[in-house]
Amino acid sequence: MKPAPFAYHRPATLEEAVQTLAAVRDTGKVLAGGQSLVPLMSMRLASPEHVVDINHLPGLADVRVAGGEVYVGALARHSDVEQHEAAYDTVPLLRQALRHVAHPTIRNRGTTVGSLVHADPAGEMPAVLLLLDGRVRLRSTAGEREVPAGEFFLGPMESAVRPDELAIGAAFRMPATGSGTAFTELARRHGDYAMCGAGAVVTTDPDGAVTRARVGLVSAGPTAVLVDATAAVTGSGGGFAPARVHELVTEAISPEDDIHATAEYRAHLARTLALQVLEEARGRAVGRHSGERVA
Repeated sequence: MKPAPFAYHRPATLEEAVQTLAAVRDTGKVLAGGQSLVPLMSMRLASPEHVVDINHLPGLADVRVAGGEVYVGALARHSDVEQHEAAYDTVPLLRQALRHVAHPTIRNRGTTVGSLVHADPAGEMPAVLLLLDGRVRLRSTAGEREVPAGEFFLGPMESAVRPDELAIGAAFRMPATGSGTAFTELARRHGDYAMCGAGAVVTTDPDGAVTRARVGLVSAGPTAVLVDATAAVTGSGGGFAPARVHELVTEAISPEDDIHATAEYRAHLARTLALQVLEEARGRAVGRHSGERVA
């Protein structure tokens, strides 16, 4: 199929872009990487009357590290973030998760901020933003505002971006000192959307005892799911009690059946992968105290 007819806009400045969005409002869509929007339009699951192409706006493709966080501009491609060494050294979870996003060809065009705005519960980056207490910066003709991750994802494919707003960047906070991270997922074929995925941030003290543990889950509910797993830390040995992790995850998730997996199987995967990434992240946290570089 082909997209329905639409008017194409190519603003040259950020101010022109937000003015265009203010004019077209609910009838417009923003085109950045296009890896989600274009297929939806081709299948006529989305039929905007106006497409606002922001690819020629200056100053939105940067990836920078400052103030204990990684800032990703709206036009930074997944591959830009994945391969950015300073970003990796600051927030390893970004690269760990981005390795699971589709295929290299898609990562070369798709944008990290666009993935957040798309708000697909099967996407990796919403879970990462939640885990890292990140935020998204939005711009409109009225000015700028920032929305924290916990308030950004409203439902399946629904974010807090208003029709007249443009997401211009996202900030991912560096985990606390002594933290380790991990990410994994399971898909029917490499590059497919995950039947379930999980990321973890585990913080330990210099003696290796876990002081905080959180898990972000993909394809486990209408939005990415964040689980505080600190209560699952065992009293001896510093690891995690599997039964308690399973209990906490089960309470938090609400998976559904689809053509890829049943809700029951997704729940099983969520519990299993959560425990796996928690233990992997804990091992990396302990390694960081001894000066090891995260893989």
